Amino acid sequence: MTTDDELERLIQAARAAASRAYCPYSRFPVGAAVMTSDGAIFSGCNVENASSGLTICAERSAVFQAIAAGKQSLRRVIIFTPTPTVTAPCGACRQVLNEFSADLLVTSVCDGPQRLDCRLSELLPHAFGPANLVAIE
Repeated sequence: MTTDDELERLIQAARAAASRAYCPYSRFPVGAAVMTSDGAIFSGCNVENASSGLTICAERSAVFQAIAAGKQSLRRVIIFTPTPTVTAPCGACRQVLNEFSADLLVTSVCDGPQRLDCRLSELLPHAFGPANLVAIE
């Protein structure tokens, strides 16, 4: 369970990350913050590239920051967009998040009053993940 104080810190971290996004092509800044099971917070922003396929989303950027710090157990993710309505994570981000927590709580917030709270399993039903892999002998 995330406390109100933790939630506010996550939202602020995601907002701050969005302000640092590099998005000259889409002009759609996104910030994300993940909280690990031990309460650590890692943020990331989208970083675009002229070769679109090399663009990284904010959610994956935040997850990769956590992994680089040695944290692999995710508890919650916040996605912030400076828009009037919320934006859910893309399919690629959903799959990366699933790698580290199929039961992750996902919250999307924006400049408007709307907020989306759901479990990753709702956004990515019947997901393929680490549990699907079996060793071949």
